[in-house]
Amino acid sequence: MRTNLFHIVLSVIFLTLGTSEIYSQELPKKTIAIPSEKQQDTTKTEIPELELITEAVQDTVPKDTLKPKKSTLDGIVKRRAVDYEKVDQKNKLLTLYNEAELYYLDVELKSGIIVMDYAKDEVYAGRIKDSSGAYTQRPVFKQGSNVVEPDSIRFNFKTKKVLIWNSRSQQGELNFIAEIAKKENDSVYFMKNVKFTTAEDIDDPEYYFLARRAKFVPKKKVVVGLTNMVIADVPTPIGLPFAFFPMTETSQSGVIMPTFTDTRRQGYSLQNGGYYFALSDNYDLTFLGDYYTNGSYALRFESSYAKRYRFRGNVNIRFENQITSERGFPDYAKSNIYNIQWSHSQDAKSSPNSRFSASVNLGSSTYFQNSLNQVNVGSRLNNTMNSSISYSKTFNSVPSVNMSLTASHQQNTQTQQINMTLPTLQLSVDRIFPFAAEDAPKKGFFKNINLQYNLRGENRIATTDSLFFKSEMFRDAKVGLQHSIPLSTNFKVFKHFSVSTGMNYNEVWYTKTIDRNFDADLGEVVDKEVNGFDAFRTYSFSSSVGTTIYGTFNFGENKKLQAIRHVMRPSVSHSYTPSFDKYWDTYDTDASGTIRKDYTRFEGGIFGVPGQNYSNNIGFSLNNTFEAKVTDRDSTKTEPKKVMLLNNLNFSTSYNIAADSLPWNPVRVSGGTLLFKEKMNVNFGATLDPYALNNANRRINKYNIDNGGSLFRMTSANITINYSLTSEGNDKAQNKNEQGARNGGREDDLFGTNTDFSDRRGSQFGDDDKDKDDAISEFFKTKLPWDLTFAYSLTYGNATRQNEITGNSIMISGNMDLSPKWKFGISTGYDFVQNGVTFTQLRFERDLLSWRMDFNWTPFGENAYWGFFIGIKSGMLSDIKWEKRTQPDRVIR
Repeated sequence: MRTNLFHIVLSVIFLTLGTSEIYSQELPKKTIAIPSEKQQDTTKTEIPELELITEAVQDTVPKDTLKPKKSTLDGIVKRRAVDYEKVDQKNKLLTLYNEAELYYLDVELKSGIIVMDYAKDEVYAGRIKDSSGAYTQRPVFKQGSNVVEPDSIRFNFKTKKVLIWNSRSQQGELNFIAEIAKKENDSVYFMKNVKFTTAEDIDDPEYYFLARRAKFVPKKKVVVGLTNMVIADVPTPIGLPFAFFPMTETSQSGVIMPTFTDTRRQGYSLQNGGYYFALSDNYDLTFLGDYYTNGSYALRFESSYAKRYRFRGNVNIRFENQITSERGFPDYAKSNIYNIQWSHSQDAKSSPNSRFSASVNLGSSTYFQNSLNQVNVGSRLNNTMNSSISYSKTFNSVPSVNMSLTASHQQNTQTQQINMTLPTLQLSVDRIFPFAAEDAPKKGFFKNINLQYNLRGENRIATTDSLFFKSEMFRDAKVGLQHSIPLSTNFKVFKHFSVSTGMNYNEVWYTKTIDRNFDADLGEVVDKEVNGFDAFRTYSFSSSVGTTIYGTFNFGENKKLQAIRHVMRPSVSHSYTPSFDKYWDTYDTDASGTIRKDYTRFEGGIFGVPGQNYSNNIGFSLNNTFEAKVTDRDSTKTEPKKVMLLNNLNFSTSYNIAADSLPWNPVRVSGGTLLFKEKMNVNFGATLDPYALNNANRRINKYNIDNGGSLFRMTSANITINYSLTSEGNDKAQNKNEQGARNGGREDDLFGTNTDFSDRRGSQFGDDDKDKDDAISEFFKTKLPWDLTFAYSLTYGNATRQNEITGNSIMISGNMDLSPKWKFGISTGYDFVQNGVTFTQLRFERDLLSWRMDFNWTPFGENAYWGFFIGIKSGMLSDIKWEKRTQPDRVIR
């Protein structure tokens, strides 16, 4: 009965629901039913016969005159959200909450909450609160390549107008945040209360420029009204009534603001002002100038160029017109100094068969000593400047031919002597094996016979600094051409001895020779220059035999020192050069003609002269290396560790069979090794003379041991130690002083760092590429990075029984991070022979995030100098700086 009752009730419910209508949201509008007219029942009428109807039947139903409504959206909306997505069809709203993302047309929007009104074609995005009540998930609005990060944003798709609150954006190195920003179209923003800064933390910048009104055109410019500078949220009186910031992504030409300084000798000055020319993407030009109130001035032209996969380089031309004191005073002086630097390198893949390179550093010998715009102590202490321009080409013939053209320059800044070759031509033909097939192995005496052809031509100029680039420098130029054909072969004897022998034919051509005679009128010997072609020819023979001997001393695998390996490479060589006295003549030394001396007309030639006396030398050399096997401290290692004891230990001397006296040359001993995990480089050498000295300290044909002395007499010795170490255990190769080395100094900072006043943005410690995130986040840490460079030199002299230390000096350079933002460096040394401190430089630097502050001080000596600098690192705002410095003392020669 219960079962039947249940079925009855369930059936009633279903029948009731089946006759009802259910609506999800809104009730339908009630309609009034209109009863149909009563019609006659035709079902009982008889069916007439079918007739063909030919008239068209008109449709009495009217057409729909309503136009179809256009879709509100012009594209597909892609969106996502973590918490929920809500669609309100009645109000045409789409709401996304928590990590919301919306992609529509060219707009990408990410935010905490996004509300899209697709009836008005508008979208709103803002932040949301987290569990602690703090606002998070700031909107990120991107349209095309423009990115804005505001607190909230309202955007219209149709009009492209945008209203932004606290917008954040970045254009190149410049970051800015605006209280309210309004975008009128695709290219113009109007902003109110805008902060401009190069600081990375835009919400808490260490400095910024506050502009009340601004017009911003992306990737083009920012024009602002009244603007003043704020440092650490403290307004400063530094301001401008208006300002213009270029925002182009490519380099633009513009004015470079000068720096005002006060010098000791030239008065007040404006330095490093000029103009930058952005000529193209491949090269540029910077023009800089200095002006001093006493009339001195300086000009500089700097250009960099590059073409991808082809070449790159830069050119620096510097000129200074210096006036000291005032006209009429006894210390008044006027001088012109200049310097030209050119560096060019070619990509090896651009042309496999030819190569061009240049490294030029030439100019006045006193430029780096007296320049008013640069302090480079390493260059001031350096005595030489070198330059080289070379072009080489390989001709893929059989045999191949190599050709090179080189122009070189060597300048002594102390003597102001300049030696140049303009140019040097070298041509060489690859080895030819006349008795061996091209692909056959070359073994044995005959098959290894080979010859070459080498050509070298030079136009050598010797001049002085005062005659450089003048016609006089070419007057005494010397021209010569040298041909050489070496013929050689090598083979083995007794399986273990390598023998090489050969001869060399040499021919030299000159365009000038001399004729030496005694001039009775002048009463002296004079040389008359003879113009015209002349040549001499020489030849020589040489041979050598050598082998390699290996020796191992085992001490046992259970010992700390398991074995020592000794490798010896003895060698004996012989060289013979006959006399070519046919090229020698005699001349009178006085008017009587009784005393005559020998001379050759080729004296002074750039490739030497033919030998008058024949030479017959036997050379001996012994090269040694020592290596040890020790037990590794790491117990997990199964193999012993190899340690180099001596990289080389060399002995060499020679014996002249043709000499009448003193046939033995001194024995030269040299060696070197690496210590402390190859961080310390030690090199040493000594010269041992077997002959004794007489009372006048001259060598005599008597062995030193027969004169009551030892077997050898040490005439000289030297040792050098170089050590470079960092706290990380690596070398200091990353801190190379490249510009200092290019100026003629050293790559390390033993002689201090290079200071170029035209650009002080870079760190003098060479660590601008360190991880900035670590530097910003860690103001305090336990590790204090440091580096150390140590150099020691000791020289002993005893050639004339002086038995003294002729040189004994030490140089030390070290840098340390006192904190992540404070750096300290020192370069100093001591001369134990002169008993004085050598060059000393102290360096301090403070990293102020967007700013840099440094102090450089040389406390004493002729290079005494100090300089202080504080300025913005960014190149866009590099003119915002303050520096104060003194000038080193002028070097007068």
